[in-house]
Amino acid sequence: MGALLKDSGPVVLGLAAAMMSGSALAHSADRAQVWLTTGDQSHLMERQGDIAFTPATNRAGAQVITIDPAHEFQSIEGFGAAMTDASAYVLAHDMDKGQRRAVMRELFGPHGLHLDFMRLTIGASDFSMRDYSYDDMPAGARDTRIAHFTLAPARKDLLPVLQEARAANPQLHFMASPWSAPGWMKTSGSMIGGTLRGDAEHSFALYLTAYVQAMAHEGVPIAAITVQNEPGFSPADYPGMLLPPAARADFIGQHLGPMFARRHMTTRILDYDHNWDHPESPMEVLNDPQASRYIAGVAWHCYGGDVPAQSKIHDAFPRKDTYFTECSGGGWVPVWDEAFGGMMRNLVIGATRNWAKTVLLWNLALDESNGPHLGGCTDCRGVVTVNSKTGAITRNLEYYALSHISRFVRRGARRIASTSSAGGVEDVAFRNPDGSLVLVAYNAGTAPAPISMLVGGRQANATIPARSAVTYFWP
Repeated sequence: MGALLKDSGPVVLGLAAAMMSGSALAHSADRAQVWLTTGDQSHLMERQGDIAFTPATNRAGAQVITIDPAHEFQSIEGFGAAMTDASAYVLAHDMDKGQRRAVMRELFGPHGLHLDFMRLTIGASDFSMRDYSYDDMPAGARDTRIAHFTLAPARKDLLPVLQEARAANPQLHFMASPWSAPGWMKTSGSMIGGTLRGDAEHSFALYLTAYVQAMAHEGVPIAAITVQNEPGFSPADYPGMLLPPAARADFIGQHLGPMFARRHMTTRILDYDHNWDHPESPMEVLNDPQASRYIAGVAWHCYGGDVPAQSKIHDAFPRKDTYFTECSGGGWVPVWDEAFGGMMRNLVIGATRNWAKTVLLWNLALDESNGPHLGGCTDCRGVVTVNSKTGAITRNLEYYALSHISRFVRRGARRIASTSSAGGVEDVAFRNPDGSLVLVAYNAGTAPAPISMLVGGRQANATIPARSAVTYFWP
């Protein structure tokens, strides 16, 4: 695999196997494994020496992190990224079969990142090669009964690549979001601009239902769906559709929710799928009793506002789940350690500490020109970059940020309490279904930070390098 993959630093493959093997789980609970990524990139997800737990004592100058496995929060559904049309294209066309099989094992397999949640686009997004829906009609024509629905645009690249990903991880979960309804359903008559026509709500519900059913038939079960990506934004050069809160509430409460219920569909409906800066938008939808009865949770993006907005909605509606569904890294934050730190603090730690069951990044893979794409972002970065000439991959900082949680925290894990004394280290802790514990910590400071982890009267001491992330794992 080394001949096919390149990077700026070492990667430890076979981690999950070693971590979850009988020998690892039989390892004394008095010792924790340590996995480190430093801001200067001298260590990239490298295992360090284990640390020992001993009876608790005072350690002068250390930041104390108290972990309480008995105090549980949300369950975890998974971590991953979006398989956009662009991602599927570069994986299908810019790599040979052996390269693609290797990278699929690394990204999704039990001996690699073990990504287990993926977002899909329902029709075209900005990272597609053309505008399309799964029910396009000639100008002036309509298909109100969705008789012409077809997954044909997905058959060349997307569906085969999804099948390969699922072969690497049969437990892979999927969610899906439309960037736009088919143009004939909209006031603009186009995939670009406009909003959903009032007389097209039933047809749009049929369209989304047909998508879920057709994907299940292809072996890609859709666990959750949002009704519109970024419903408060209308892009000028790629598919989009304004869908304000009242319109979403009406569509979900009167059309999509009842349709799913009548057909006994288990796919969850999530609201919003947009930034932290307008929590009043999902609040309004959830306050609609008819819509709220069909909504399982709220999906969030990172491009505006702050992550505590997730907790604001959770506190108001504690029975609704929280999903973090999109954030992209890119050239707008050019310094590696600054961008990596933002991913660790806001997403890996921040999103999960604010109730997220998932953390999903944007494009899983892009080429060296950050494409292909229709419009919108010209310097978004994939989790990996695929060289279109050689098929070699570069693991980007997003890869390492995901690694610190996806390799260790299994589906069904619970976030547990981890309270810190005053200090510059941020953290989040989990207990896996098998009882193993995970602490992910990030030191945003410019100096090494001594910490003491306290669990059940036992203490382990460590020092986290400046601007660096560490995952501690122990059975």
